[in-house]
Amino acid sequence: MNEGFVFVDEHVPGIYWDSKYATWDNFTGKPVDGYLANRIVGTRDLCAALVRAREEAAARGLGLLLWDGYRPQRAVDSFLRWSKQPEDGRRKPRHYPNIERGEMIEQGYVAARSGHSRGGTVDLTLYDLATGRRTPMDGDHDLMDAVSHHGAAGIAPAAARNRRCLREVMEAAGFGSYECEWWHYTLHDEPYPDTYFDFPIG
Repeated sequence: MNEGFVFVDEHVPGIYWDSKYATWDNFTGKPVDGYLANRIVGTRDLCAALVRAREEAAARGLGLLLWDGYRPQRAVDSFLRWSKQPEDGRRKPRHYPNIERGEMIEQGYVAARSGHSRGGTVDLTLYDLATGRRTPMDGDHDLMDAVSHHGAAGIAPAAARNRRCLREVMEAAGFGSYECEWWHYTLHDEPYPDTYFDFPIG
């Protein structure tokens, strides 16, 4: 692992994670290049900010569940290759029901250069500390659809409140949101704003 990067679970006590791209449960339907273990990696600065976010969430009776952090450039490249392959229909209903694979890039859901590869971005949600259940958000991780946008029309009032809560928690900890994905946050003062890394996670 590159200097300045660490396993998030070793530096943010009490955080939960499920690295989706290390599993079969993601929009490609299989583990992604560069994800050799179900762990989340990020910079030390990211971890320090996540400690603040976890404390802010805990004050509201909530915890953080991370889905992704640092993402090797080889994984991003594999997304781009996947977007050009023929549609097999296996993941479309769940992850991109209203667009075609190739439209993911032009609509801002997949990028050739991802903030994740700089180590300062996370995908995450909230869960209830008392029950362990995820808070309803009306749309899962990597649902590439307008319903995933901040301020999306048609979602349940409780889900809208939960999305606002997550945004408040993350912004208080020094993160900025991404309008197309309610789960995606980038550290404002990321230490490597112009560097895209490619070391594997494992």
